[in-house]
Amino acid sequence: MLKGFSRKAWLAAAFVCCFAVQALAAGLPDFVPLVKNAGKAVVNITTEKKVGGGHAFPGFPPDMLPPGFERFFQQLGGGQQSRPRMQKALGTGFIISSDGYIVTNNHVVNGADQVRVSFEGHGKDKGLTARVIGTDEETDLALLKVDAKDGLPYLEFGDSDSAQVGEWLLAIGNPFGLGHTVTQGILSAKGRDIQSGPYDNFLQTDASINPGNSGGPLINMEGRVIGINTAIIASGQGIGFAIPSNMAKRIVNQLKQNKKVSRGWLGVSIQELDANTAKALGLDKPRGALVGDVMPGEPAEKAGIEAGDVILSVDGRPVADSADLLRSVASYAPGSDIRLGVWRDGKDKTFTVRLGERNGKNGSSSGAQTAPQLGLSVRALTPGEASQLRLSGNKGLRIMEIQPGSVAAESDLRVGDVLMMANRIPLRTEQDLNAAIRNASRGAVMFQVFRQGRMFFCTLPLPEKK
Repeated sequence: MLKGFSRKAWLAAAFVCCFAVQALAAGLPDFVPLVKNAGKAVVNITTEKKVGGGHAFPGFPPDMLPPGFERFFQQLGGGQQSRPRMQKALGTGFIISSDGYIVTNNHVVNGADQVRVSFEGHGKDKGLTARVIGTDEETDLALLKVDAKDGLPYLEFGDSDSAQVGEWLLAIGNPFGLGHTVTQGILSAKGRDIQSGPYDNFLQTDASINPGNSGGPLINMEGRVIGINTAIIASGQGIGFAIPSNMAKRIVNQLKQNKKVSRGWLGVSIQELDANTAKALGLDKPRGALVGDVMPGEPAEKAGIEAGDVILSVDGRPVADSADLLRSVASYAPGSDIRLGVWRDGKDKTFTVRLGERNGKNGSSSGAQTAPQLGLSVRALTPGEASQLRLSGNKGLRIMEIQPGSVAAESDLRVGDVLMMANRIPLRTEQDLNAAIRNASRGAVMFQVFRQGRMFFCTLPLPEKK
């Protein structure tokens, strides 16, 4: 005992400390009831898919190998076929209706041959087999369904738009196979763009998120889901990202009704405004989305939108930037009529546009398909454009948009360039580009690019997979 302090003084100090601790504890929320109620609707997901068994030279597409090449090397004892094996993966999901609909991430179930879900308190029970009802790669969402005899507990979506930075949140998931792990934190930020796709608008939280948490719910203190945990920064701690519930609700409803997602389409290429451009156009500050090009015959052209216009609002809601416009238009169903507030020649104008469908049908050019790994949006050349550019053959993808801060933005590529080949494979449809990126085995994609009458090559590195 320190000199100068009597026993009574020590007891008084201890009492004050205990009182302070209790006061601090009283200010923290009680998560126990929330965990007991919400945890029943969270499921662990296990997937299996067959991998291997491919041709002897997986770094090269089979149609690029000379006839008999693979068989010749197999006879010499090299380039053997790889044996197929089952690859397992873990994730999380949550039930959204008593009849067994489950929400998770697309990357959790993508390519899986079998998906099984297990419930809280079932221990090592194999659980139930789930059917994949539909997926949306661009927002990384998937809808599953299990056949359950009894009514299942479920979670309701909350309003992510009204969520406040600083409010308490709870995450429940299956990190590293440790099922129904609960972590708590706060809403750290909103509207984060992590360059994972064209509709990035993530919630950020410091609740502990780890591999296996993907697809799990981020729950507010009212017990409602305001986000779906999706991504982390591998080099950081306490930085996790979740898909906002208001975006997820729209996607899930479409998957439930149509098993696919349809998005509105303007038919323009857009870019950010800098301070100098805003000044030149007579705007008080950089805001809205600058129209860089208008596609012939598409909804924007039919409505009278022109290159150089600045789109400031959609149905009266202000547009912050080009990414905000893209998300806003995509939230409408094809065929919807929307009012665009436009700045042209120093004046406000209003145009009504009947939206097309972004993805089109059979890879048509009615929508730009995005390669989110590179930050590119492209569409197939029309015959008229190919003739005008004096490009022979039915191939070529025009770059319609390059996302700021992306891999493509750091390269020599520009909006309007035409991608002719990727890793020496001709590009005729948007699907050709996606396939070339998936099959790139050396961590990079080499493009043959056409610009202003000349051809050149431009190589882009692929981001490392986590």
